[in-house]
Amino acid sequence: MPEPLIELTSKAVVLSQSNIDTDQIIPGRFLSTTSREGLGAWAFYDWRYEADGAPKPEAVLNRIDPTERRILLAGKNFACGSSREHAPWALMDYGFRAVVSTGIADIFTSNALKNGLLPIVVDQATWDDLAAHVDQPITIDLETSTLQRGNAEPVAFVVESFARQCLLDGVDTLGWLQARMPAIEAFERQKETV
Repeated sequence: MPEPLIELTSKAVVLSQSNIDTDQIIPGRFLSTTSREGLGAWAFYDWRYEADGAPKPEAVLNRIDPTERRILLAGKNFACGSSREHAPWALMDYGFRAVVSTGIADIFTSNALKNGLLPIVVDQATWDDLAAHVDQPITIDLETSTLQRGNAEPVAFVVESFARQCLLDGVDTLGWLQARMPAIEAFERQKETV
């Protein structure tokens, strides 16, 4: 799992197209690995590269520094299509820690939260404001579940409480359970004596 996500301040990159599906995020031909490492090179591969592998100079993801733009501002119905954990893995390996959209597919939301990527759904007015000021940093505060651009009013967002706690702690479900092993083992010992 990545480091804990408590607060993130970053500029965003805008991919305003609607209905970006998981096959566009990471094409199916790159799903032969079970490792997360290196998948960022294949994120949006067909958008970023020609058939011969040459970078497309017009591709926005080839013109940004991913360490400076860790928030993806995506069009509505983001990550629709088939379920694949490789999609959030690729986005995170590329450099993103959060995706903000007016609509994010439920299966992708679940996969993202389980793998340390924060999906945030906002209303259209908020999305439009963020897109209009793309070079101004956005602060995402997971403790208060708000995002804010500059001096604008903070905007609340909703994250399922268990997933939120895992992101704050920097653990996945298994890591959460492993951290509670002493209590689990004590409970099991207590049951054996009854």
